[in-house]
Amino acid sequence: MKIALYGLAVNPEFFEEILKLFDLFKEKEIESYVYRPFLEYLQQECGIHPEISGHYENGSDLPDDISYLFSLGGDGTLLKSFIVAKNGSIPIVGINSGRLGFLSDIPRDEIEKALNDIIDGNIIIDERTVLELEIVNKNQSEFQYALNEITVTKLDSSSMINIHTFVNGEFLNTYWADGLIIATPTGSTAYSLSVGGPILTPDSENFVISPIAPHNLTVRPLVVPDHHSITLQIEGRGLHFLTSVDSKSEPIYFSELLKIRKAPFKVKTIRLKDHSFFSTLRNKLMWGVDKRN
Repeated sequence: MKIALYGLAVNPEFFEEILKLFDLFKEKEIESYVYRPFLEYLQQECGIHPEISGHYENGSDLPDDISYLFSLGGDGTLLKSFIVAKNGSIPIVGINSGRLGFLSDIPRDEIEKALNDIIDGNIIIDERTVLELEIVNKNQSEFQYALNEITVTKLDSSSMINIHTFVNGEFLNTYWADGLIIATPTGSTAYSLSVGGPILTPDSENFVISPIAPHNLTVRPLVVPDHHSITLQIEGRGLHFLTSVDSKSEPIYFSELLKIRKAPFKVKTIRLKDHSFFSTLRNKLMWGVDKRN
C-alpha cells in the first residue's frame, strides 16, 4: 500500500504519535510520501527524520496508485489537504491533533486501530459535496474550490455591504449585512453554524445560505438544493469586499460578479465504522453532558 501524508504544524505533544505512525508504516510495509513543507517542518522543527519513499509538492507529484491521503492536524489542515488529493480521487484520512475536529475525527489514541481497519477495509467512505467559485472576468486558480464554505464579507469599511443574491437566475434577496456564507453540508457545522445556520448530514444534497449579522432581523438562513446555482453581486463603500474559499481569502473589486455552483467532483473522506455522524455531533458538541437530560 502507498499513502500520502499531509500536514502543516502540530502541537509538540503530538510528536510521539507521529513517530509511532511512521513506525507503523514501516512495520506494515506501507510506502509513504510526505508533503515537502511538512517534511521540512518535521526534520528542522521536530527533529523527526522519517524513513519515507518520497516527498511531493502537489497532487501531480504523487504516484497514480496512492491509496489514501493522511491529514495530520485539525479540520483546517484537512481542508487544505483536499487540494492535493487529485480532485477528490484519493480518499482522505483525518487524524486529529487539534481541538474540535469534525472532519479530522480519528483521535491520537485510535491511530493504530484506525490504520488496521483501513488495511482490512473495515471503513466507510463518505463522499462530500464541493463548492466551485467563478469570479466573472477573472482568471481562475486553485482558489476556486471549497469543501466547507464560500464567504463574502466587508473589507475596507466598517459599513455593511449589500449582497444582491440570485438563485438559478431568480432574484432572492438583497442582504444588508456584514457578509454572507454559502455552505455545503460539511460546512454546516463550521462558520455557518456559528451564525445560526442549520446542521445538515453529510449526504444532504443541499447548500445553506447564511447571512452574517443582517440588518433586517427577519432574515434567516435558507436551505436550497445543491443543483441550484447562486450568483452574488456586491455593493458597498470602498473598493473591495473579501471573498473566502474555506481558509483562503482574497480581496475582490465590487465590480466583479460571483457565481457559485456544485463542483464536478466530490471529496472522499474515510470514516471508521464505529464513528457515525450523529455520534460525532454528540461528542464534539457535548450533547447530553448535562446530567439532568
